[in-house]
Amino acid sequence: MVDDDELNRLRDIAAPAPGESAKARAFEAALRAYDEENISAVTQGSVGGLRLTERAQKLWREIMQKKLIATPALAGLVALPIAGYATFHLLREPSPFGGDQKITETLADKPATVKPTTAEPKPARTDLEKDKKADADVESRDATDALVAPASPPKSESTAAGGAAQLNAPVTPPPSSRFDLKTYSGKEVEYGTLPASRPAPAPSGKVSREISGLMPSAPDAARASRVQGAAESKLMEPQQPAMAPADQIAPQEENRNRVQDFKTNPVHAALEDPVSTFSIDVDTASYSFVRRSLKEGAVPQADTVRVEEMINYFPYDWKGPDSASTPFNSTVSVMPTPWNGHTKLMHVAIKGFDIKPTEQPKANLVFLIDVSGSMDEPDKLPLLKSAFRLLVSKLKADDTISIVTYAGEAGTVLMPTGAAEKDKILNAIDNLTPGGSTAGEAGIKEAYKLAQQSFVKDGVNRVMLATDGDFNVGQSDDDDLKRLVEQERKSGVFLSVFGFGHDNLNDQMMQTIAQNGNGTAAYIDTLAEAEKVLVEDASSTLFPIAKDVKIQVEFNPNKVSEYRLIGYETRALNREDFNSDRVDAGDIGSGHSVTAIYEITPKGSGGEQIDPLRYGQATVNNGGVANADEYAFVKIRYKLPNEDVSKLITTPVTSTNEVASFDQASTDQRFSVAVAAFGQKLRDEDATAKFGYDKIMEIATAARGADPFGYRSEFLSLVRLASALGDNR
Repeated sequence: MVDDDELNRLRDIAAPAPGESAKARAFEAALRAYDEENISAVTQGSVGGLRLTERAQKLWREIMQKKLIATPALAGLVALPIAGYATFHLLREPSPFGGDQKITETLADKPATVKPTTAEPKPARTDLEKDKKADADVESRDATDALVAPASPPKSESTAAGGAAQLNAPVTPPPSSRFDLKTYSGKEVEYGTLPASRPAPAPSGKVSREISGLMPSAPDAARASRVQGAAESKLMEPQQPAMAPADQIAPQEENRNRVQDFKTNPVHAALEDPVSTFSIDVDTASYSFVRRSLKEGAVPQADTVRVEEMINYFPYDWKGPDSASTPFNSTVSVMPTPWNGHTKLMHVAIKGFDIKPTEQPKANLVFLIDVSGSMDEPDKLPLLKSAFRLLVSKLKADDTISIVTYAGEAGTVLMPTGAAEKDKILNAIDNLTPGGSTAGEAGIKEAYKLAQQSFVKDGVNRVMLATDGDFNVGQSDDDDLKRLVEQERKSGVFLSVFGFGHDNLNDQMMQTIAQNGNGTAAYIDTLAEAEKVLVEDASSTLFPIAKDVKIQVEFNPNKVSEYRLIGYETRALNREDFNSDRVDAGDIGSGHSVTAIYEITPKGSGGEQIDPLRYGQATVNNGGVANADEYAFVKIRYKLPNEDVSKLITTPVTSTNEVASFDQASTDQRFSVAVAAFGQKLRDEDATAKFGYDKIMEIATAARGADPFGYRSEFLSLVRLASALGDNR
């Protein structure tokens, strides 16, 4: 199957010019048909010529002979416009009769029938004006209907004695006129009254063969008969644009968003692989991306659905730490799985310490704004400017703001300025205009440089990159950008990324530099989302309380046969990475809530998917092992924002953490599980294949709880949309 890029390239290739040999063959065939008809039949009003109507019919029949149809396709395409043009214009020539006549003809496979009639004479000037108007209407047909552009205007045959003007000379058409001849098949139609004041053409045994070019002609003109009517009948009538057939309508352009492809986490046997390690993730871009796709009437691509980001999009009321000395607290619960009666869910919830506004450190922010040509869309730069205006209104007077833009090259729009000068800052934002290519590398370097100039010790120093991710100048490779932000983060300047736009979003690049720049990634598709990210969640977005946060879980094979981590596929770490302070991981901001969910299969439940090892029981005996009644042991390692040595928090998971039924779990826990089920459903995972959207809706509705900003109500609408779109995944 040809992809859309290839079709687009083929579409842009100019149509080949008609071959000279094909044109010559078609032209000679038309003339030969005309000459044969001229010689073999007796004409009226001339010695060697046929009636014009019969001449046209004969020419048309000759063109439709199978031997000509069987010629190469290009010759056929050239013959059609010649036939249409010749037929129409020959029939507009003056009548060979001496007086007013009506000519009636049928488009059947038989000779034309002539019916002499009498009509009231019309002034010659009036009819001439009508013919000129008809010429103008014909020649003004849309350029899209033309098969071949004219080489030169056709010349009419020599006029009769009496000196009639060249009636067939082309007339400049008005731009608004349209050409339409209705197609008739076997129906008798009249050409109308011919003017008495026009002299008949002089007898001629031969028609001039001068046709200097191919005029534009419509396919329907070549097939049409003359329009029926009396002397007052219209030769032309307006034509409504026809809808393209369904199979000719251009397909929607393939989605060009760049996302990282990944495979769903597999099921692990606890006996063989008891340890799971991953980096924490507080990004929310995936949920916003999924929401936009569904609201536009499309089921999102599986790789755009990162289940952990969908779960963590929502605020939860997990229990937080008692003091700032411990940056966060973890709560672990075990509950039945709603989509599988043989498994349980181990729910790990983390809540960061919420810094009071009066205690928030001073912020040094650099807005790094993409103003390249690709940002010239309503949901990109205009929305970006509105979003950053919201953020400015949230900052304290002693915070500092700088603005760096990049397009073909990077430039400083606003030097470090106190947030108290809001008008100056807002004017700088309002004056941003798009244009040029995207020199992302130069912009990032300039932003880091400016952040260092205004560096605040013991404060927040952060570059806030707003882009569609379309880097095409400088280091556009993800690995190069990763190394760049890794080097800069060591200086204490963090990086957050905000994505804008759709159908060209470089989500993979955003994730890469945010994860390696000690920052977060969010996708802003509406002003409401901008308010959520930059106003409601401003504290967690701007003020980190812990960095390089990692989670490692060891499962007890005596209690757990199998397990799988739901989501976090792009955050997986090696087992040895957990204790290495050199390995980067995710960050948690003030008041952030983070959730991770494992689906575990209790030993002996009958829900195992992996066959046991033949010799496993002979080498493992949990009878004498301490803590044999634990489901798992959860370890969390983190660093404080200004420190380089990690700290460790541990939590054993026992039967005391277990909830008897799913309905007994807290409202927040049940809602987060509903979101997890929805994300898996959108990814078409086997675990939720038989778990319908109605079940997800039922759980989420019952667990909606307090919803002051309407986020959970919106989630319910997305579930309904996915179901209505016919997504059976």
